[in-house]
Amino acid sequence: MLPYLFWLLLFVILPLILIVVQSLIGTDGQLTLANFVSFFTSGTYLSMTVNSFIYALIVTVITLVISYPVAYILTKLKHSQFFLLLIILPTWINVLLKAYAFIGLFSQSGWINQFLGIFGIGPTQLLFTDFAFIFVASYIEIPFMILPIFNSLKTINGEYIHAANDLGATRFQTFTKVIWPLSLDGVKSGIQSIFIPTLSLFMITRLIGGNRVITLGTAIEQHFLTTMNWGMGSTIGVILMIIMIASMKLTNGSK
Repeated sequence: MLPYLFWLLLFVILPLILIVVQSLIGTDGQLTLANFVSFFTSGTYLSMTVNSFIYALIVTVITLVISYPVAYILTKLKHSQFFLLLIILPTWINVLLKAYAFIGLFSQSGWINQFLGIFGIGPTQLLFTDFAFIFVASYIEIPFMILPIFNSLKTINGEYIHAANDLGATRFQTFTKVIWPLSLDGVKSGIQSIFIPTLSLFMITRLIGGNRVITLGTAIEQHFLTTMNWGMGSTIGVILMIIMIASMKLTNGSK
């Protein structure tokens, strides 16, 4: 128990305290709320926050729409665990490597543009676009949506579905009244696994979206590594943590 508490204190609680304290320090080294005032009075930061929400929401919706049918089909297969493993395998590959692979695919001389060239289309600017960022982010995040939904669907007692069929329920009614409500916990877990991390993406944003896609994660990276304004970077980090906590409360709020 003691090693766990030490680890929690050293690598979780202490860094959070340091970020909060750093967010309250101005450029003159004095304690101030100027960083928070600057954030909430700046159209740039507010626009960045809205963009982060929009991108995270789009990626979450896309992954949910794709993942739920896939997870449902997997539960019906004989060797479902094997196919689930095939879906999870790409997560073992470093995200940076996958990002560079997509750079090769979406570039002007990439395979996609070469394929489009066969039909006289292109070369088309695919890289450094909203489409490229959303596509790559969705691809990377999909396994983390499929897994909790699959586990939730797998635990549903088949007797409930048989009972619904015996009572004359249609397949649509069975899904909306039985399967969907019983799998909501998995859906909520999947939403948390996708929406919250997508808010803070910066590496994929930088490599795939370029300067066109700017999110809160990108702003934090710029302030810590480029402008060296650690106070504002920490402020955005604190605000991002508050947003994440609120998102978790929202998804866990109803049973």
